[in-house]
Amino acid sequence: MKMNKIHKVLTIAGSDCSGGAGIQADIKTISALGAYAASAITAITAQNTLGVQDVLPIPPSMVTAQIDSIMTDIEIDAVKIGMVNDASIVEVIVSGIKKYKPKYVVCDPVMISTSGCRLMEENTIDIIKQTLFPLSTVITPNLHEVSLLVGREVTDLEEMKIAAKELSLKYGTNVLVKGGHLDGEEMCDVLFADNQYYMFSGEKIETKNLHGTGCTLSSAIATYLCRVENLPEAVRLSKEYVSKAIKLGVDLNVGHGNGPVWHLHTLS
Repeated sequence: MKMNKIHKVLTIAGSDCSGGAGIQADIKTISALGAYAASAITAITAQNTLGVQDVLPIPPSMVTAQIDSIMTDIEIDAVKIGMVNDASIVEVIVSGIKKYKPKYVVCDPVMISTSGCRLMEENTIDIIKQTLFPLSTVITPNLHEVSLLVGREVTDLEEMKIAAKELSLKYGTNVLVKGGHLDGEEMCDVLFADNQYYMFSGEKIETKNLHGTGCTLSSAIATYLCRVENLPEAVRLSKEYVSKAIKLGVDLNVGHGNGPVWHLHTLS
């Protein structure tokens, strides 16, 4: 079978052995959307649908080696960055981005767990803000993460808009604030890009199977950016993909806790 040029996306993130989030969710998403997925693993986690049991960080030199191996051989169109809980690993990722200059960089600042626990030290967060955010095409914090980033609680749509603009102007990047934790029957994400607001509203789907939705969305944005080369459109298409993945994953019987979404609905 002859194939046209395929877009190639590198995900730099942690491994989720249960398959619902992290590198595994990223690879499923990128592949389901018709691109080629490469990966650099920053940490190995022992986790399942009930929670995280253990984390083993990968040495920074090995993260560098993975990035170099991929970038010197494969022409990467976009990079998605997920779980990075160590300042030294942030530094080698920043070095790699500066060295290889990928066209698109999507940063999902995984700073707080679903249960509300902080996943990284304050100095690591500061390094991410000062060095990684300015290199990113877009960052994608949820309400908990954006509250941490701006230093105050963000709880409604107007506060989301203010926070998105504030972070964009401060760090020189586009900002998508995810509103999945908003109260009410509807959810709304706010994108501040090129000094404009874009609103993405949708129905809130009642389900416990939401494990890895942030990873899935950021990977989809990176993939769609390669295809459409327009951030608001990439976000719109990614939201549609994730919404359908959630709807079709409502009845997935995977584990005894918060299960995954159905990443592969595009293949059926």
